[in-house]
Amino acid sequence: MNPTSSSAPFLAVVLSFMLAPAVARADQPRGEDEAALRQLVAAQAEAWNRHDAMAWSKDFAPDADFVNIVGSVFQGRAEIEKRHAGIFASIFKDSRTKVTVRRLAFLGPDVAIVDTDHEVTGHAGLPPGIQSSDESGVLRTRMRYVLRKSGEKWQIVAAQNTDVKPAPKSPKK
Repeated sequence: MNPTSSSAPFLAVVLSFMLAPAVARADQPRGEDEAALRQLVAAQAEAWNRHDAMAWSKDFAPDADFVNIVGSVFQGRAEIEKRHAGIFASIFKDSRTKVTVRRLAFLGPDVAIVDTDHEVTGHAGLPPGIQSSDESGVLRTRMRYVLRKSGEKWQIVAAQNTDVKPAPKSPKK
């Protein structure tokens, strides 16, 4: 009897048990990362609803860029926070937002894109050129976040918010 042939099944079983924990560990961080990203988005929505600019901006990297719904670019977490403090004190001071993650994609172990849909109600007006998405007065926007993981923490390095325009009216015949 050949000892190599009889030990091959045994080695295969041993190797499968040895490798199984490694495979499970490789899958686990992705689930944890997805949960962390979803929690980041949820915490930001909660901060909006409290009108807390500091909490809303805390997950932006210090050198992040943010393009708002009218195309203005805010550079750095400090400016992002300052601009949001201004809108929370004025046109969005009584607003509420509901945020839904539409898509979450990992571009590698430390880069992700999160696309969200926002519904903002209770605003006291809108910036020039922006209009409610329908007759209900709800402002709908789509936000895209680009995030980078540093250590165990995800940070927003770039974001763009775009308003969703009302559907065009059908032409009359």
